[in-house]
Amino acid sequence: MKILHTVEFYKPSTGGAQEVVRQISEELVKRGHEVTVATTKLAERSSTIINGVRIEEFAIAGNAVRGCTGEITRYQEFLRAGNFDLMMNYAAQQWATDLVYPVLDKLPYQKVLAPCGFSALSDPRYDSYFRDLPDVLRKYDRLIFHSNCGRDVEFARSHEIDQCSVVSNGASLEEFENPDFSFRHRYSIPSDQPLLLTVGSHTGAKGHAVTIDAFRRAKIGPATLVIIGNTVGMTRCLAQCRMQAKLTEIATFGKKRVLLLNPPRKDVVSAYDSADLFVFASKIECSPIVLFEAAASRTPFLSSDCGNAAEIAGWTGSGKVLPVTTADTMAKAIEELLGDKPRLQSMAESGFRAWKTRFTWENIAAQYEQVYADLVRCAQIRLR
Repeated sequence: MKILHTVEFYKPSTGGAQEVVRQISEELVKRGHEVTVATTKLAERSSTIINGVRIEEFAIAGNAVRGCTGEITRYQEFLRAGNFDLMMNYAAQQWATDLVYPVLDKLPYQKVLAPCGFSALSDPRYDSYFRDLPDVLRKYDRLIFHSNCGRDVEFARSHEIDQCSVVSNGASLEEFENPDFSFRHRYSIPSDQPLLLTVGSHTGAKGHAVTIDAFRRAKIGPATLVIIGNTVGMTRCLAQCRMQAKLTEIATFGKKRVLLLNPPRKDVVSAYDSADLFVFASKIECSPIVLFEAAASRTPFLSSDCGNAAEIAGWTGSGKVLPVTTADTMAKAIEELLGDKPRLQSMAESGFRAWKTRFTWENIAAQYEQVYADLVRCAQIRLR
């Protein structure tokens, strides 16, 4: 198949949407398909072919509500002229999807949308966007959701849109099959002290403040909290995290340490492998990849009730989800989990088994491939 994926940002940019599209695209290339990704032009991108995936760059920014600027006409002409069997738009509310809506009727190939959560559904600025969206969604041949219970799938159901498939997120077999426990040594973290980990960009919405406060309050003795995150656009909460980290060390007389890192990916994976508990207080998510990565690394997770975290905990058996997430409730849950070694071990093994069986990117890509192949086959039958 000749496949087009569209996404706002792509490698070398990092983030959840980037990772999903990269993993699916590269796996489909391995399976013999031609994959093109249409995305934002980045100065730091040194090649337009990455691991077999062709990158089509556009100097565009914005979305339908804030307004789009840049090479809009060139993008829409590219979509109309493309010799593809199928297009998948990943994530709504950003230019690479929103600029597709006006030309959907003119595209001769199969059309798929993975909405990725509808994070602005309750934002009054997006009222007209979501009022018009049901008619747009009906023009797609298939909608792919990451959860059975998210805002996006409930929105589709409420408007009687039924061309839906559920395909979860996952974690990399190549990265997590062979654990690397060198992280503690590289960052001078004692082997006999609890290591807590959270991974999420410094957007202000990943719950870093609550996580640091909970870590400070938790009665677990000397310990280290590692926060791994890049900055997207603005630093947002990074300055606050730095201040809280210093205050935590002062308040605990240095017995607790908070490390703010943005290391190479191999160190991120090693941090997962080396951690005792993954803690996640994010305020808004679709289907957090980090929880699948925690399961893949045999690291039990403690999460806010964001996105489909509860569903992931049920699928994997490796997580505890807090109905209400405050520094106090998270601190108590950290104490409870770290104090119950048999339970942690059971959660770790359950998560790893579930990931290996169901949630590797290889398995997830096969599900995308099946959806795509069914659509293309049906289209070919209609043309006969």
